[in-house]
Amino acid sequence: MKGRSTPTLAAQPPPASPSRSRGPPPRVRLSTGGSLGSGSAPPAAATAAPATSTAVTAGSGDLSLNLQRGSRGTSAPSSPAKSRESLLQRVQSLTGAARDQGANLLGSVTSVASVGRGYNRDRCVTLLVVDDQNTDWSKYFRNRRLPGEWDIRVEQAEFRELTVTANSDGTNVSMAVYRGGTKVTRCFKPDFVLVRQNVRDAGSDHRALLLGLKFGGVPSVNSLNSIYHFQDRPWVFGHLLQLQRRLGRENFPLIEQTYYHNHTDMVTAPKFPVVIKIGHAHSGVAKVKVDSLADFQDIAGVVAMLGSYCTVEPYIDAKYDIHIQKIGTNYKAFMRKSISGNWKTNQGSAMLEAIGMNDRYKMWIDEVSEIFGGLEVCALELVVGKDGREHIIELNDSATSFMGDSQEEDRRHLAELVFQRMQNVCRPGITKTTSRSSVSNSGAASPEERTPAHVPGGPPSVPPPAPLATATSIDRPLPPIPAEPSQPPPPPLTRRDSQISQSSTVSSTSAAPATTATATTTTSGGSRFSRQGSLSAALTEDAEDTMKNLRKTFAGIFGDM
Repeated sequence: MKGRSTPTLAAQPPPASPSRSRGPPPRVRLSTGGSLGSGSAPPAAATAAPATSTAVTAGSGDLSLNLQRGSRGTSAPSSPAKSRESLLQRVQSLTGAARDQGANLLGSVTSVASVGRGYNRDRCVTLLVVDDQNTDWSKYFRNRRLPGEWDIRVEQAEFRELTVTANSDGTNVSMAVYRGGTKVTRCFKPDFVLVRQNVRDAGSDHRALLLGLKFGGVPSVNSLNSIYHFQDRPWVFGHLLQLQRRLGRENFPLIEQTYYHNHTDMVTAPKFPVVIKIGHAHSGVAKVKVDSLADFQDIAGVVAMLGSYCTVEPYIDAKYDIHIQKIGTNYKAFMRKSISGNWKTNQGSAMLEAIGMNDRYKMWIDEVSEIFGGLEVCALELVVGKDGREHIIELNDSATSFMGDSQEEDRRHLAELVFQRMQNVCRPGITKTTSRSSVSNSGAASPEERTPAHVPGGPPSVPPPAPLATATSIDRPLPPIPAEPSQPPPPPLTRRDSQISQSSTVSSTSAAPATTATATTTTSGGSRFSRQGSLSAALTEDAEDTMKNLRKTFAGIFGDM
């Protein structure tokens, strides 16, 4: 039988005849820079170019991949090869399958890693962070614990993704968010809240959620009271005006501003150009520069259609603006200069530079941080005109944006501030321990209330007075009950003398430590009578005989009175 010759490389000798070949099936090597040949040797340039080649082994109907490094040549198959297109399709399909499998493996590793960073569900407090997904706040609280080894569980969502219900026991929050294309729904009860979004903005109003958090008494940074005050810009500006009246115009240069509750009084402005701010909005939204009276009247018509209030302030030809921020005890100041030519310095491209905090800026931010009961996080915005004069234009709360290259540092400062506040207000271990101890103490006090005890050196513990004793208006203790029911009552004079002696005996005994026990008997009406004697002198009379003897005794005492 005549063997078939096969084109080979110099480094690989041709195999023997097919009838004698029982070895593994031949391999087809695909080079990234070469081409497949069905009977000719590959070009020399293609044999030396690739550093890594992909080997495809064809045999028994399957196809596997082998990654080999250092291959310098490509050999043609010893058997008739498949077409180039079909082979490349198989290679691409296998490569895609390997890529998908690697992605699934990476996802599994990521999920395992996230589980490894979990928290103790039985000993954890929940921190709700209201912010978008551009910042992962959970990493700033990872491996941090409150006193008593309580973990911090961070739940982050935007206002639009939350629903709130509240009662006298607290606030319940439900969130529905999308993580990696998957909808995640959770319900929890927050122990603390960090608000990094504006509750009210152009086209959105989440004050109902804020009311629910306040109804449940959830502590937050900033306080929910101060956040509620920031729902209208004119309200904040009014408090800044009060601060200016106290400090003076030179010490607190607040910009001049006019408030219109609707469009009816918007006839003209004292001086043009002016800036009109319609309603409550942020980030330069609903702010219009007006250069003439005609434009002013046109904007008044827009305000009429919106049915909102507006404010008018003079336009400042700004050289740059200044952003002064305070996070706890950390102060920073930035200078921002527009390079895009936009009159809104927070729009378009701008050059940002960190500047030093002078005493003037520090005094301003400290003063404004005292309004609304205190602002732990706030920022003051001012514009510097080309004449060098400074004009304070607005105040922002904890939803202020961080700026510059120090944003990561500012987030860490804010996370540390939240952690310190949580240590002060979130003490689940101490609260539960206190409640348990109070319950234990109340339970232990019950037997003491039922069995009075005499404390040496102090007044003796006296049981509640009996109804018969309160019915008499005498300042003497009750007479002792006769030991024998059949014994006739003593004469009146003798009983009076014995009563006086018994009274003196009880008075002298009350001043000394008790050395004998108290014998107590209960009548059918629930009254208790006590007398001093030995432990063996217990009363065994029936209730009916006792009442009969008592009536005889009282008749003998008060008979001559």
